[in-house]
Amino acid sequence: MTTAERPAAPTRHLIDDVTVAVLAAGTPAPYTTRELPGGLVALDVSAPEGTPLEIRLASPLRDAVGFWHPACGWERSLLPDWAGRMRTSLVNGAAVGCLYQTSGATLLAFAAEDPLAETEVVFGVSEQSRTFVVHLHPVARAAPYTLVLAPRSASVAAALRRLRAHLRGHAPITPLPTPETAWAPVYSTWYAFGQNVTAAEVEEEAELAAGLGCGVLILDDGWQEYGTKRGYAWAGDWTVDTAKFPDLAGHVARVRATGMSYLAWIAPLLLGPESRAYPRLAHLAPVASPTGPGAYVLDPRVPEVREHVVATCVRLIRDYGLDGLKIDFLDDAGVYSGAGAAMADLLGALRAALPAGSMIELRQPYLGHGMAAYGNLLRATDCPADATANRVRTIDAGLLALGGAVHSDMLMWDPEATPAWAARQLLSVLQAVPQISNRLTEMRADHREWLAFWLRQWERLRPVLLDGDVEPGRPDELYPVISARTGDREVIVLHADRVAAVDLSHREIDLVNVTAADRIVIEVSQGAADVQETVYDARGRLVGTRSRSLRPGVTVLTVPPSGLVSLRIADPRRAGSGAPSS
Repeated sequence: MTTAERPAAPTRHLIDDVTVAVLAAGTPAPYTTRELPGGLVALDVSAPEGTPLEIRLASPLRDAVGFWHPACGWERSLLPDWAGRMRTSLVNGAAVGCLYQTSGATLLAFAAEDPLAETEVVFGVSEQSRTFVVHLHPVARAAPYTLVLAPRSASVAAALRRLRAHLRGHAPITPLPTPETAWAPVYSTWYAFGQNVTAAEVEEEAELAAGLGCGVLILDDGWQEYGTKRGYAWAGDWTVDTAKFPDLAGHVARVRATGMSYLAWIAPLLLGPESRAYPRLAHLAPVASPTGPGAYVLDPRVPEVREHVVATCVRLIRDYGLDGLKIDFLDDAGVYSGAGAAMADLLGALRAALPAGSMIELRQPYLGHGMAAYGNLLRATDCPADATANRVRTIDAGLLALGGAVHSDMLMWDPEATPAWAARQLLSVLQAVPQISNRLTEMRADHREWLAFWLRQWERLRPVLLDGDVEPGRPDELYPVISARTGDREVIVLHADRVAAVDLSHREIDLVNVTAADRIVIEVSQGAADVQETVYDARGRLVGTRSRSLRPGVTVLTVPPSGLVSLRIADPRRAGSGAPSS
């Protein structure tokens, strides 16, 4: 069924060229609009609680080429309105979207304030009206349902910065505080060990990881009893496999003595029929997990379940001296209708029970703006050895993050790869906190070399790439050139052989070559400067230095694949500043 086949409703201009119609229980309904700071417009809809709402937005197509939303995955083009569908809740994405055109500028950008309203979103090109439409179907709650729209912006990233600023100021609960260590590189055991993990091996890896600058270790699946079986039929007891970890608390203390914080993995909503807890809790888990093979999902709408989950998580942190948890499979709660509010209650109770400074890792798809209150490590969902997916998913996560640190999926690479190939895994996520998951004790010397070099460079570039204004480009192009600027520094990361626009008003310019080419092409639009150019290869070996004059126009810089070129504007007062350590 297309949107044009739905009953007609009166429309009105809302913002720019966007029109709106509102229905409650299928009939036209009143609404109000408000002008907000930054050119934003709020649409407020009130109806008796439990009333089905429908908010219809429509934009002319103009030069539209793509529609971004938090769960778009690889579908970033213009779907027809009979195909565009998503269901959002607290633990599954968010009712947020951006329609944009060839230049990258937006035609429509919106976000629902209420993260708890479970919403069906219908979107796409209406063949009949030749417009792009978005129909949101929430159910009225006690408070008005508020949709916030951003005016036309230069890019999706710019529009979402405006929307994030508003959502941050109107979040029902303040974001979970983020300790400084959450911004440090992570060593994860998952791809390195799988479930075949032991205390001694982890401690050996931790020593090396700490020496590379990692500040967090995550012990993934395999620490618990029966954690040698794939699937989750065993899940539910969350007791330690003492053959692998004879003294888990002592082991955690030894790793923490290296200076690293320690998190452990858990999937507290899963309940498997092979667990000892199953006979006691089976009546609370009537629906099979859609993503955890062999397990059922505990129903968070039941108070007993919420108490059980909170008690289990707090017990692990308390008994073993953990700094936090990696909490998995929360999106499975969506098998129960209306679970969003229950999950807010569950996670709110967990937040209240956590020790101050705790770290909680969440992953896509449950990274909507409502989850900022409950997690401070926001990870891209699993994409082993897929550098492109990791790049796209970390940027997508960052576009909507109200707080916390965006983390990559764990990095793994072919141990026989060249350093340039292997380094591409890390270079693809420079705009996020990297999680490393290759065996360091078995790593070739040249791999340790590139890894050490690029982790140092990531630390140096972090204030720009993570805290600056990031412009990743068009979502449908998979963010081929990522630029970030702050103060007098600029970083440009090229994932495709494109021309990079360089702004000579910055004194420090770093360009990273993540392509297979041995060059970077830059363009100066205005101004001129004498620069000192320093080039490094993927392993951090100095390729060469030279002085050159940059003038308006195109310049080709010779840079090895997975290499770095640093440009420093000539200024005697700043001589020698900003050079990367090798």
